[in-house]
Amino acid sequence: MNLEQLILDCQKKNIKAQEQLFRLFSSKLFAVCLKYSRNYEEAQDNLQDGFMIIYEKIGQFSFKGSFEGWAKRLMINNALQYYRKENSLRLINEDIADEEMVEIEDNNISMDYLLKIIQELPDRYRLVFNLYVIDNYAHKEIAEMLDISIGTSKSNLSRARMILKEKIEALNTTNTLPSAK
Repeated sequence: MNLEQLILDCQKKNIKAQEQLFRLFSSKLFAVCLKYSRNYEEAQDNLQDGFMIIYEKIGQFSFKGSFEGWAKRLMINNALQYYRKENSLRLINEDIADEEMVEIEDNNISMDYLLKIIQELPDRYRLVFNLYVIDNYAHKEIAEMLDISIGTSKSNLSRARMILKEKIEALNTTNTLPSAK
């Protein structure tokens, strides 16, 4: 069965098609959930909730653009909505000039370790970091998504990068940094 037919069957609320869609996209979408969650269990909850939203809104998919991109955006929005409901998005309004941005350049760390330290970031920093660095959203889009100013988005990104850089440097000096595989 091709993807288009699978989506059409899901639009008809076919449970077998929904199961197949889940099997087809769950691992890729779980990776998205991990980026926006504090831990593995929260990512599992976000994946489950996100798929419920996908099934609910699949009738809105217009077959323009990729289904995976559409589903990924729903997963990200679901994770952001979770934080809005929890009221944990107490974003700090700090103005930091672009030239103060910290770049993280260390190719000797594993993706698992990098994901771990990203998940340890405070919510406000982790969300902006993931949206900007990993998912390539512009600061204007992030500001709209999180209901913050562009300056706050930039400063939260800078703070996230500084925290990550400090953790990487601290581990580099103790020589306990997990190496890339």
